[in-house]
Parts: sequence; C-alpha cells; structure tokens
Amino acid sequence: MELRQLLEGHEMTLTERQLQQLELFADLLIEWNGKFNLTAITQRQEIYLKHFADCLLLNRYPLGNSLVDVGTGAGFPAIVLKISNPDLQVTMLEPNNKKITFLNEVIIRLELSGIEAVNQRSEDYAQSHYEGFDTVTSRAVASLNILSELCLPLVRVGGHFLAMKGPRGSEELQESENALKKLNGRVVAVDSHQLDEQQRLIIDIVKNAPTDRRYPRNYSQIKKKPL
Repeated sequence: MELRQLLEGHEMTLTERQLQQLELFADLLIEWNGKFNLTAITQRQEIYLKHFADCLLLNRYPLGNSLVDVGTGAGFPAIVLKISNPDLQVTMLEPNNKKITFLNEVIIRLELSGIEAVNQRSEDYAQSHYEGFDTVTSRAVASLNILSELCLPLVRVGGHFLAMKGPRGSEELQESENALKKLNGRVVAVDSHQLDEQQRLIIDIVKNAPTDRRYPRNYSQIKKKPL
C-alpha cells in the first residue's frame, strides 16, 4: 500500500513534499539499520504504519511553537512531527552518538531547518533549558513515573508533555500519581488509538505550575527511587 493511501485511511493528509520526505526517511532508516540497530521495525509497510502513522497521531494535539523529544532514538516522533509541521522548532535529545550521526544525516538529506539533534541526556540538558519548551514528547523510553521527571522540567508552565505508550500506559499512569503531583503535572487526556492489532495510548499532561528546581535528579537516582 502506498504511503499516501495508508495515511488517508487514518484521516492523515500530507502534501506531496511531505510524503516525499517521509519516503526518503524510510529509505535512510532501512539503509542505516544495516550498519547498526536503529529499529526492530525494518519492513517498509510496517515503518509507514508503526512509525509514521503512529507519530502523526500527535498532530491531533496542540504542539505550540517549540518541541523537544526526549530519547528520540531514530527520530520518533520528532522528525515525523517536523516534516508535518515545517514551522515547528524541534530539538531531539539522544545520548547515543551513533544515532546522533544518523539524525544529522536525515536533517541534511531531507533539507530540514529549525531542527537540531543534541547528544545529551535530558536531565543534563534541563539544567540550561529549564521550562523552555511548549511541548515535550517521548516514545518508548521509560516507565511514566521515571519519564515524568525527565520530561516535565523541560515543559513551560501551561505547556504539555505528550507521552506515547502501549497497552501498559494506564497501569503506568496509576504508578505515576505521586510523581506528577510533585512535578506539577496534571493529566488532561488519556486517548486510546488503534492503528493495527496493538492499542496505543497518548497521555496528555499539562504543566500547571513551575517544577521544583531539585528535579530532575541524576538518572541513577531517578531509576533507583522513582518519585
């Protein structure tokens, strides 16, 4: 199935230029995945559905003007959101240097501007970019109680943290009540989406007051003793 046809089947419409950029992104993902592991999803049709359509679900939420993607990996959802929102200012945080090399190649080949790949952990990056973004996204990085401490300090007051989760998302949300309270995050929506046989949850958390500057702690502390 063609990419356009697949996306239109899920009520997602892109320009010809945007579709071409996604096609080239898929080419690069498949090519570079032969050099080192970027994704377990390597079939083109699966990339279209499980990466591209999945990430495009976030366009149903207000993204603001600036977005940081924590633990972006091979660029999901950041690059897909940048392609579909050309004016959005995007920062991709990724501690793996090989993946940063790949992301920079994608930026060049897709001729993207207003997007950067930063080789840094979010807890370190937050020290100089505290509450600096309208939206923070993260997909398949950590449990929500850990992820909240990595992401919410980067969100401006009134901005949103969009956590992309699988079927366990509801359970993780219950485990995160204390963390969200301490970090001044409030859940405004938990939306279930079905693209294939697997349920996807998008948890929309708004930042309703400044986060205490004690957070985020270093990662070893966060992992050892989640809030």
